[in-house]
Amino acid sequence: MLRTRFILLLTIALTAFCSFALLKKKKPVFYIIGDSTVRNGDGTGKGQQWGWGSFMAPYFDTTKIGVQNHAIGGRSSRTFITEGRWDKILQTLKKGDYVIMQFGHNDASPLDDTARARGVIRGIGEDSTEIWNPIRKIKEVVHTYGWYMRKYVRETKARGGTAIICSLVPRNNWKDGKVNRSADSWALWAKQIAEQEGAFFIDLNELVAAKYEALGETAVKKFFPADNTHTNEEGARINVATVVDQLRLLRPGSLTKYLNQ
Repeated sequence: MLRTRFILLLTIALTAFCSFALLKKKKPVFYIIGDSTVRNGDGTGKGQQWGWGSFMAPYFDTTKIGVQNHAIGGRSSRTFITEGRWDKILQTLKKGDYVIMQFGHNDASPLDDTARARGVIRGIGEDSTEIWNPIRKIKEVVHTYGWYMRKYVRETKARGGTAIICSLVPRNNWKDGKVNRSADSWALWAKQIAEQEGAFFIDLNELVAAKYEALGETAVKKFFPADNTHTNEEGARINVATVVDQLRLLRPGSLTKYLNQ
């Protein structure tokens, strides 16, 4: 009887130890969240439209780190949360993981229209307003862009993860040979939240705009087959290369050991 009990206890202890060991060895994950400029449609390039996140995985040694692109078209910093998509990531987000985020293209939409109800209050303050959400059929308190971005960063860091904020990639809109930027709005607010919360920041809005200007308006127009927001594969690859170049510049010991040389 005692022998049987001892064997049972030993088995339980070994199982617990093995489970703990496997958990410790579980490789980190590089989570990507954002809108259609990060992952368009089902991520297969329908209509020649691609988001830059779809080409991220090949830059990493995926035997050492997992890459998951959770970005989805049409979402704002607000609706990615209210639809439960962020909560789903939080269920598995752990110490040593990374979350790179890019929102802004859809955040300027109306707060409570009957089409999508996805907009946010402009800025980074603590302003809020209660609306009736005609899509979800509930009352909802809507916050500022900064409030939602702050939430992503704080909850990532609370779980031991590293947060990386990207300003939104620019659209194919030009004036006098220059790409229109969002340096006084969405890109600025993204930078301010990163600075306030101690997150890494990649100014895609500026960096990609500068690349476009070097190529010229005629050449860049070919990257946008359907509209002035969504790139084709060539444009998406330019954008992801810009992101990765900046990831390599993060402080030593961060992502460098996971990136292919």
